[in-house]
Amino acid sequence: MPERCSGSPDGRAIHARCADLLGEAGLARLRQACVAVVGLGGVGGHAAVALARSGVGRLRLIDCDKVTWSSLNRSAWAVAADVGRAKATSLREWIEALGAGTRIEAVEAFFHQDTADELLAGPPDFVLDAIDSLTPKVALLRACVERGIPVAGSMGASARTDPTQLRVGDIADTEVCPLARAVRTRLRRVGIRGGIPVVYSVEPPLAPLPPDVADETVRRGRVRRRLPSLGMLPGIFGYALAGLAVAHLVRGDALAPLVDRQS
Repeated sequence: MPERCSGSPDGRAIHARCADLLGEAGLARLRQACVAVVGLGGVGGHAAVALARSGVGRLRLIDCDKVTWSSLNRSAWAVAADVGRAKATSLREWIEALGAGTRIEAVEAFFHQDTADELLAGPPDFVLDAIDSLTPKVALLRACVERGIPVAGSMGASARTDPTQLRVGDIADTEVCPLARAVRTRLRRVGIRGGIPVVYSVEPPLAPLPPDVADETVRRGRVRRRLPSLGMLPGIFGYALAGLAVAHLVRGDALAPLVDRQS
């Protein structure tokens, strides 16, 4: 049975509704699983929160960045007091305060080829790619495929406004999204042509804006261009991404229906 939450007025478990949907066996698989979320911005933060609320037993939260003022319009957890703090640590504390019984490993690190072995050690049962930069994103997806670690990725979520244009499918079948196109191209160069489930949008993105050095600062030697964004689309991407992880952990296939429906 799910752990009981002593703080609940009626003694109900936090994950009781999850058990209602997935069954006790399905929830047990989530409670035993470890998911790594790499990138804790507008997409990854929402994904991590959704996984904790859904009953995932262990989370490894990986991000090298700190919370900024401009993060707050799309962050799943951060408040003004978190500005300047490491995203991984701040989110860990928030999820722990939720009382869902999720064990959290917060890792303040930048994912790239040289850190792959350390950050994917274990290995986790599933990895969520919510990185917003092309080179480390491709490095993560490649590292997971080569190590046989199940992974799902988020393509471009910023600079879009239409939730009806969201799609879920294999990276090989993506269209319109410029980030997905660049990821496909680089993966093909190393012999990876598909097999990675992703969340993407077929809405053409708005153009990026000039860098705001005063807010975003120089990260890893370069200034990043601003991407206009509200909180809704990154949040929807994050929840869809979390859904892929749950489907894989419960059903063995990230793109499979989570629940069998009988006519």
